[in-house]
Amino acid sequence: MLSRVANTLYWMLRYVERADNMARLIDVNEQLLLDWERLDSERLRDFWMPIVWSAGDDSLYSELYGSGHSADVIRFLTDDRRNPNSIVSCLFQARENARTVRDQLSDELWEELNSLYLFLNSSEAERMLRDDPPKYYGLIRRSVFTFQGIASSTIDRGLGWDFMDLGRHLERADKTTRFLDISTFLPPSAPMAMHWNAIVKSCGAMGAYRALHAGMVEPRKVCELLIFSRTFPRSVRYCMSRVQQSLHAISGSLMGDYSDDAERITGRVMGQLNYGVVDEFLKEGLHEALDGLQTQFNTIGEEVFESYVLMPHVIATTHPSKQSTTTMRAWQYQQEQEQQ
Repeated sequence: MLSRVANTLYWMLRYVERADNMARLIDVNEQLLLDWERLDSERLRDFWMPIVWSAGDDSLYSELYGSGHSADVIRFLTDDRRNPNSIVSCLFQARENARTVRDQLSDELWEELNSLYLFLNSSEAERMLRDDPPKYYGLIRRSVFTFQGIASSTIDRGLGWDFMDLGRHLERADKTTRFLDISTFLPPSAPMAMHWNAIVKSCGAMGAYRALHAGMVEPRKVCELLIFSRTFPRSVRYCMSRVQQSLHAISGSLMGDYSDDAERITGRVMGQLNYGVVDEFLKEGLHEALDGLQTQFNTIGEEVFESYVLMPHVIATTHPSKQSTTTMRAWQYQQEQEQQ
């Protein structure tokens, strides 16, 4: 498979997953904060800004809005096209990636993503976001569910699928840690019980949590489920096990061994998750532990790019005068794709 095609499929799924996760988080938070409308705009903003901080987009937000208000934060996260990580920006970029590799996709998959793109670009979407936000975010989430189901049902299980599955689960693992990290940015006045309920609901994990635990939602138990569960499909451990499987399917190397740094670092992360326990994880400090995982996820993404897109072994065979230009162009392309 051409490295360009592999990279495009990988990022198409990362963008779709990123948009889905943001829609989940905003939708749940908006509904949970309905009982807090008596708060002034500045205090409501304090409940939304942690999402911006956890995503690492606070500098861009400050540049565009200054101090802003809660409505500005929601707009920034939803449909501000100046924010490359807003829901609308991510889905537009996913559609653009899909357009360039249409021959690798089923007609049904392209039609679903293109239909969502056309909706987001319509006056109907603007009206729905203004008048009925839950319906707007629900439509995006259902469309993403449909997209994923079509992909699972119609894409051949070859290298293209492996790169798609790799992108989806690496992005999902990263976003689960960022959901959890929001709690470390909340103001002291924040209703923490409500917030932890929001995290569980954003991950679609309430049913799984209730099956394991009775009573109120507790932070430690939430972390145990969303980080260390072997079977819940949005836990960090489950997602990283799928990342590991995809990487080995792509390279053909045996599990337990590694052929590049992406596989080596993924194996190291899996060791931490397979043999770690939640109390040891929290002892380090939740933010510090999550930040450590996110750093490793970013490194894995960089190493995937090095191994399968930049391909240093190919670049090394080019004429010396062309090597730096080739490398720079590849690097610039990667920067356009990466989360800010």
